[in-house]
Amino acid sequence: MARKGRAVRLTERAAFRPPTGRTLEESSLTEQGLAAPEKKHGRILLIACGALAREILAITDINGLDHIDLTCLPAKLHLYPDQITIAVEGAVLKHRGTYDKICVVYADCGTGGELKQKCDELGVEMVPGPHCYSFFEGNEQFAQHAEAGEITAFYLTDFLVKQFDAFIWKPMGLDKNPELRDMIFGNYTKLVYQSQLSDPALLAKAQDCATRMGLVFEHRHTGYGELQDAVLHWGKSKA
Repeated sequence: MARKGRAVRLTERAAFRPPTGRTLEESSLTEQGLAAPEKKHGRILLIACGALAREILAITDINGLDHIDLTCLPAKLHLYPDQITIAVEGAVLKHRGTYDKICVVYADCGTGGELKQKCDELGVEMVPGPHCYSFFEGNEQFAQHAEAGEITAFYLTDFLVKQFDAFIWKPMGLDKNPELRDMIFGNYTKLVYQSQLSDPALLAKAQDCATRMGLVFEHRHTGYGELQDAVLHWGKSKA
């Protein structure tokens, strides 16, 4: 992502607490005899799921939020939700000495409330909602669908349509054992494609995904939903 404030990759760090008043980054650099990183006054860092990178960059670019930087954690963490909280914590601790404000662009995402608890402990905000399907559509509206009985829908976003084989078809073994399809998706009744962009090619691909899964297809154009609301709120608030 070549842009001002391009994303940096999260690297694993030893699990230790730095001395009071110092960040992990400052402690590590001090041990190496190096100066602490320069403070980026007035800048905000978003620590996000890699599945949301394009959407976040579009939101910041469209709205001229040039004071916001982005770093992403691997999207495949969603295959291991028990690892999301510790990865987010590591990223916050790594960067908090550099930025005036850090925000976490994850919803609960299968962490069972652990991510919200950790973010509260760290003093950082995150996107409200159970997952991205909910905040893209709008948490209240998504909840209304659930209350109306929409509990047998399989959801795809633009990112998941593009990465359908890598994130869904192959990890479930359907590329080698297509006969498992009905066993895996037998409890679903429809595929709901929540589109962020109006792209005929993506729409056609989403329809093909539904056909491959043996599900009825439904399309809802959500745009960026409450993700955009959160980013705009953070971007306009004082860093």
